[in-house]
Amino acid sequence: MKTEHAHMTECAAEAARVARAVRPVQLDGSATPCEGWDVRELVNHWVLYTSHGMEHRALRTEIPEELTTRDFTADADWAERYAAQLDRAVAAWSDPAVWEGTIGEGESASPAEDTAEMLIMETALHGWDVARATGQEFRLSDGTAGYVLKTVEKTAGLYRRYEGFAAEITVGNPVSGFERALALSGRDPQWTAA
Repeated sequence: MKTEHAHMTECAAEAARVARAVRPVQLDGSATPCEGWDVRELVNHWVLYTSHGMEHRALRTEIPEELTTRDFTADADWAERYAAQLDRAVAAWSDPAVWEGTIGEGESASPAEDTAEMLIMETALHGWDVARATGQEFRLSDGTAGYVLKTVEKTAGLYRRYEGFAAEITVGNPVSGFERALALSGRDPQWTAA
């Protein structure tokens, strides 16, 4: 749990850094690596699931419906609010007991550790999406990049089945662990906004 929580903390800090550098003019109409989404739509998805969703999963509670339709970017200080919510979410996962048992009910239940892996992966991948769409880089340590890669390798087939990932992108060598994770998730590591 300690290592995984450190990866979660690092991804959350980098996500907050990227969010703070998004300019209001970039929110509407700007292309993103996520086909069909502009930056505002991508950021709203990112904020909802990687901060609010992360906390609610730790607490074993449902995300309130009003959050699922909120335009977080309508608030001028959305990036600071996102950073504060990320801090609350990471703090919720700091209790070792949260990493035990399952999260969800019935067929959708999964081990807490698997849920945390998915949340860390989503924070990193969508963080990269937002970063690239706004002319930034998403930087991870080698250890956290390797963890994200292992998670993508483990879950890519399932994500593709439910259209969460596109087909794997072929990249040349040598590439970093994070670039391999991006390519395996259907993202072109060389993507830039037009």
